[in-house]
Amino acid sequence: MPPAKKRTRSYDSAKTRAAVLAQFGNVRTAVETLTPEQLDGPTRLGEWTVRDLAAHMTMAVGAVARALGEPQPAGPELALLDWPSATATAAARIDEDTRAIDTADLPGLFARTAALYQERIAGVPDERLVPMRFGAMRLADFLVTRAVELVVHTDDLNAATGLDVPIDRQALAASTRLLADALAVKAPGGAVEVRIPPFAVVQCVAGPRHTRGTPPNVVETDPLTWLRLATGRARWAEELDAARVGASGERADLAALLPLMG
Repeated sequence: MPPAKKRTRSYDSAKTRAAVLAQFGNVRTAVETLTPEQLDGPTRLGEWTVRDLAAHMTMAVGAVARALGEPQPAGPELALLDWPSATATAAARIDEDTRAIDTADLPGLFARTAALYQERIAGVPDERLVPMRFGAMRLADFLVTRAVELVVHTDDLNAATGLDVPIDRQALAASTRLLADALAVKAPGGAVEVRIPPFAVVQCVAGPRHTRGTPPNVVETDPLTWLRLATGRARWAEELDAARVGASGERADLAALLPLMG
């Protein structure tokens, strides 16, 4: 896989570390309120039940602790901006690994995962390389991917259960920015300005570059709608019809570029 050409924006690692733990805590609190019937209910993720979804979130966060328990890789292999597109290659393995998790004691699983995350991440430098499913990454970058996993799947959990599990603002910001930048990598250029207030603005799509005044091609949406589009939970035409996406200009059609990750 060729490296991403766009320079990766910087993230405040201390805030990301805290955001991952905070969002995991939000999910943990919510899962503890669910009845067995609710846990066995369906989700929008194919055959996954709510129980499977909850188990997957423990796996996503537990991956940090597991990685830090392994020897440090020799060198980085995957840039942060290449991670979204890489996820499409692992759907079958992720499904298999998720279904293998023992969910007999979900509260205990969440408690153990949170405790081990906090124990192993304490004092570890951001530059520490960690092995993960698609290669080695800097710890600071890997944590941004964990924020994306938690935010996207919290939205899945809310859709499946009708709960209103809160989403940590820092986790939402990091997720929005990463997937906005991933769009700019996939479709480099300056013909379209994509606005996702209050967290991100990127320019993308080949064509005349905007320099002054109001851009001729503008797309604007809110962070959660953007994440749903970027991950295939929502469809461009439907969100446009529902006015959750605004698009102006002859080039402001992103349908062919979405989703960005599997």
